[in-house]
This record gives sequence, C-alpha cells and structure tokens, in this order.
Amino acid sequence: MERFDLCVIGAGPSGFAAAIRGVDFGKKVALIEKGKVGGAGIFNGALSSKTLWELSESYKITRQTNLGFTVYESELSYSAVINEMHRAVGEKYSQIKEEIGYFQKKNKLHQFTGHGKMLSKNEIEIEFADGTKQTIWAENIVLAIGSRPRFLPHIPIDEKIIVTSDGISALPDFPKSIVILGAGVIGCEFATIFSNFGKTKVFLIDKEDRILPFEDEDISHTLASNLEANGVVIHRGSSLESMDIVDGNVEYVLNYKDGRRETYTVEHALISVGRVPNSENLGLEAVGVQLNERGYCDDDKTQTNIENIYAVGDFTADIALVNVGELEGRFAVERIFGKPKRDLAYENISTIMFLNPEVASVGLNETQAKKKKIPYRLAKLDYRYINRAIAMRNTHGFFKILVTDDDDMKILGMRVMGAHASSTIEAIALMISTNIGIEYLAELIFPHPSIPEGLQECARMLMGKSIVKPEVFNLDVCCFRVSADGKVENM
Repeated sequence: MERFDLCVIGAGPSGFAAAIRGVDFGKKVALIEKGKVGGAGIFNGALSSKTLWELSESYKITRQTNLGFTVYESELSYSAVINEMHRAVGEKYSQIKEEIGYFQKKNKLHQFTGHGKMLSKNEIEIEFADGTKQTIWAENIVLAIGSRPRFLPHIPIDEKIIVTSDGISALPDFPKSIVILGAGVIGCEFATIFSNFGKTKVFLIDKEDRILPFEDEDISHTLASNLEANGVVIHRGSSLESMDIVDGNVEYVLNYKDGRRETYTVEHALISVGRVPNSENLGLEAVGVQLNERGYCDDDKTQTNIENIYAVGDFTADIALVNVGELEGRFAVERIFGKPKRDLAYENISTIMFLNPEVASVGLNETQAKKKKIPYRLAKLDYRYINRAIAMRNTHGFFKILVTDDDDMKILGMRVMGAHASSTIEAIALMISTNIGIEYLAELIFPHPSIPEGLQECARMLMGKSIVKPEVFNLDVCCFRVSADGKVENM
C-alpha cells in the first residue's frame, strides 16, 4: 500500500490549492479527482460564467450608438460565443495540468483519476473508470469535494429544456425566451448575460420584493432598474406553484403576494437555487465525520471532528467562493504541516458580482451594520465625479465606504457599483485586515485618471477635506453618521 503525507480528495480550486501548498512543504501528496481537475472553479462555474459575462459586456458596446461611432452590422453566434468560453476554460485547464505534470515528474505530487472513498481515517480507496480499485494510506486527508447545482424535486430538470448552470453551454442557440428561478447573484448574473446579448427575452422569478435582498437598497434597486432597462421582466413577490415541460416549451405558474395567479410559457428555464455538497459515497459515516442537517461538514477552521481530516471549499458551510476555497485549502495544509502566520478570517473577503454594472464589495454594508446596531460614518460619491468614468463615457455607479464612528475611522466595509469596480477592492481589504484608519487612504497617490480615485475622495470627505463637496452636490454626494439606534446626522 502506497503511503502519503497528505491526500486531497477533489481537485477544484480548494483542493488544487491544498495540494500545491503540500508540495511547498516538501510532502508527498496524493490528489484524487474523478472528473477534470479544476472543478467548478473553471468548468460550469466561475471562469466559464465570467467569460460569458465579459463577452456579453463587449458585445453590448457594439449596440451603443451614442459614443461618437456607430456599428451598423454585427453577427452573433451562440456556438461561437460558447466556443470562446471553452477556449478560456481550456487555457486554465492546460495550466493546471501542466503544473500537476511537472510535480508528478518530480515525484512530489501523484494524481489519481478516480473516485476516492475513505475506508478509515487513514485509508482511501480509489475506484477507477474501468472498475479497478487501489487503496492508499495517508497521514492527513483534506476533503475538497466541491458542490453541484441544487435540484428541486417538483421540477423536471433535464439539462436540455430546463437546465442548471451546468447545462447552459449545451443549449443549441440563444433561447428566444428564458425564465430564471432564483434572483440571487448567479440568477441575476445570467439574467445580465442573456439580456446583454439582446437575443433572449428574460424573466426572473423573485420571491422577495427586491432582488439581492442581502445588499443595500440603493444597490438592489439600481441593478433591478438596469436589468429592466435591458428588457428583463422581474416577477417580484412571486412564488413558483409549478414548472413543467409542455410541448417542448416550459410552462410555469406563479402566485403573487397580491393574490394574482398567472401562467407563462417560455422556451427554456434556468434553475439557480443554490448548490449542495458532493458528500455521497465518501465513507464519511464509516469514519465518523460529522455533517450538519444540510449535508455540509461541521469544521473548526477547516479541521473536522476527526483530528487528521480537514474540510475546505464548498463542503463547509462558509462562503462558497473560489477565493475563499483557495484560502481554506492553503490554510488547512498550513495547519497540518506548520503554523499559519495569520488566523483564518472572513471579515476582509473581497467579492465581485458580475451584473449590470459590476459590484465590488468587502466587509459590512449598511444593511448589516444597522442589523448589528453598529454606529458608523458613511461617505458616498457618484461616478460622475470621477475623471476616468467621465472619459469612459460611463458614469453609472457610485462608491460607498463605511467607517467606525470615532476619531480612528477604521473601515467597516465598502461597496462600489460601476465599471472597473473590481479594481477598487484590494486597498480596502488590506486596510480592514491591518486595522488601519481612513487617513492612510486619504493620503495615497492614486494613478490618474483611474476609477479607484473615488475611494480617496470618499476618505477625504469623511475627514472634511474633499475636493468634491457634499454641500454643493448633495443629490449624489453625501457624508453622514448613523447611530446605533439608526438616527442619521449629516457631517
């Protein structure tokens, strides 16, 4: 029986990060993956969907006719768009395979293409595609088994007419119409993508009164208005009574909060109601790894209740993001073979929502601060005061920074909605991580013209020394404090 210092089951973002970190420590590492290495991080997930979003954003520019030029004709092919997405995915897949191959030749990393199942807390059985099996021994195990789209039992998902995110690329052409069940980030992202291309009538089912209810109202309302301006119909305050395939189309019935009951027919449906962990047939019960009622692993900073077994990525109940999964994978291995220099923390995790426009976030938003009764100060600046946005002829968006309501004014969180929003996150994430005050941001020299200059102006506004003054432009530039009991006072 071959012996390893570390066995990683699952080669998605968190598993691959864990395996490579094991190589860093000079350990003998086994990496087990029954499918393609890279997982949902590149296949039917983050990279593929974001590629589609980027392509849709580029195409949307060709439909604009007020920027000093006009594009009279353009061809749009769904198969060509999907092929371009596959090329992007293939580039990343090739990089991962190349790295694995390099370390396999060095006898540092051993990849097994098969299904891994724990027989004990140290023994892992690998079943290969041809039915043969091999058992290996590992001193430590990292479970990075990932997740898959959640199915609803009363909806006949066939990945042809009614699809999940896994079936989008298999559609033969742009649908004439599509309904999306789920108005969370992924549902809104695909609504953005299809409406950007302009070939599909999009319907979005939202059981709440507004999309993305976890975000502040100004962000939620602006994004909803932009989707509707792009032709998306949002079924607000609706619940799905039924969805069926009828004569090759999708028929769905909605009940609304106001008592209405309506029936609609579209060409396709996309089900986007979350994901579930791939925890079946792993031997978890036999080994004694504890799961919660939703099937996720109960872990203490990646360590399960079995001391040599760790869980990372979508298998835990933490935030299901690629960057979080990679962080957890690396942290788990550092716990196993060393001592992490920093504790595992989620307070400064940066996220991007690829919508219309993109939204960058880190730390608390206003909704969360109010719910926790945290007093805060806030500065908000519209994109139309940022020279780069003016030059881009795209001033739709705003900056919003929350800081502590004291002299230190340490950053609690940030939201930026608009073009290049993703380029603004990391300075704020670093400041949250290092617990430094807003004055450092006010004195940085940002490149000009650039979108992140808006961060600096917000910082200066909070310190009472901004160039753009709230008292002059008080409709879309503001600075105020909010007490723990919700009272607002202009600054």
